[in-house]
Amino acid sequence: MAEFELKPCFSTSNYLKPEYPLFIYLPGMDGTGELLRSQAANLEQGFDIRCLAIPKNDLSNWDVLTKNVLNLIHTELEKSFHRPVYLCGESFGGCLALKLITHSPYLFKRIILVNPASSFHLQSWLTSISQLTNIVPSWLYDVGTLGLLPFLASLPRISTSNRQELLNAMRYLPAETINWRLSLLREFDIDKSRLQQLQQEVLLIAGGNDRLLPSVSEIQRLKEILPQASSVILSDSGHACLLETDVNLYAILQDYNFVETEKYSYSQ
Repeated sequence: MAEFELKPCFSTSNYLKPEYPLFIYLPGMDGTGELLRSQAANLEQGFDIRCLAIPKNDLSNWDVLTKNVLNLIHTELEKSFHRPVYLCGESFGGCLALKLITHSPYLFKRIILVNPASSFHLQSWLTSISQLTNIVPSWLYDVGTLGLLPFLASLPRISTSNRQELLNAMRYLPAETINWRLSLLREFDIDKSRLQQLQQEVLLIAGGNDRLLPSVSEIQRLKEILPQASSVILSDSGHACLLETDVNLYAILQDYNFVETEKYSYSQ
């Protein structure tokens, strides 16, 4: 797996499309952004995609991480400041997306949250178990990823190549970074009143067979808070639902009118 710069950066596809809306993808705890690859070909029909890549040794807190990502987005918008920005956060990236939209809501036209990990700190058993990782020897992490795989994904619904991609992503982070990002999830908090003020459309997507987090109940909770939220439950999908062969994120966005119907010129 490729090494990244010391600060977060955006990776891009082979086809830049400045005439399309900017689609910012915030990945799960692995931070690579590479697990969106199976969805990219479809999404490129209507979006110019940027995937956030967080260095594997990055131990930034929420405030610093939020600031760094906002700087990246502003840099992109300097090139074509008129075009709309779609923000998509998955799992850990869902928490980061919530931080971004409460800090700078004016930047984003629409928001997509996929199995957001914002429920992590509300589950006492999860927070207790995650604290035990601090005393687990680092050499056991590689063994533990195999045991965790069935909880992260509905394996029969994922191709062999995507299973390997997921396993590689899980093994990418050193133990120190895993512990740090788990601590971020334990302390995650958002001002509910600020979420209630958001006027953007939000699409909440949950895997009905998520064995890692209570994603269905979490998107129902968020739907009651966010004024313009719609929800989608993928009944047979697991936590890593975007890797599943039968899940087409672009088609879901089309179904919920989250895709621009015209091309525009967004250049300065």
